[in-house]
Amino acid sequence: MTQRVALATVMDRLSIDTMISDYAAAVDDGAWDAYAALFTQDGRVDHRGAGGEEGPVAEAVRWLEDSMRLLPVRQHLIVNRRLDLQDLGGYPGDLARLRADYLSPRRGGEAGGTAPTTMSGGRYVFDLRRTEPGWRIHTVTMDEKWRYGPGYTTG
Repeated sequence: MTQRVALATVMDRLSIDTMISDYAAAVDDGAWDAYAALFTQDGRVDHRGAGGEEGPVAEAVRWLEDSMRLLPVRQHLIVNRRLDLQDLGGYPGDLARLRADYLSPRRGGEAGGTAPTTMSGGRYVFDLRRTEPGWRIHTVTMDEKWRYGPGYTTG
């Protein structure tokens, strides 16, 4: 691997890492336009593994907006990121897969209120593509492994 290729690979990794952090922040902040901008035009979201829906990004935004309205206090942490960049014989390609765990504590009601806290954790799989403006999410699949809170415990 040449120094130029090594630098390009590091830049790809940093760009993807930033995008995944932006994904978490967009969900936490309810910034649905910013969320949608992280995807390719034909991007898809699969939240069936967490009780949600699978479909195009616009449908996912509607589902997230409705479900997150009930949970206005949230902090979405995406950790243990394992990134595999496409390798074209020593050169980086235009595809990548990132597997990462998540922890998602949430509280319903108003900020500072007394609504119960719930938590869930699981794993994401992001399939990414390099596009003209940069790396974008082509598909994301969420698989909830556990959930804890009043009235339910799974996992």
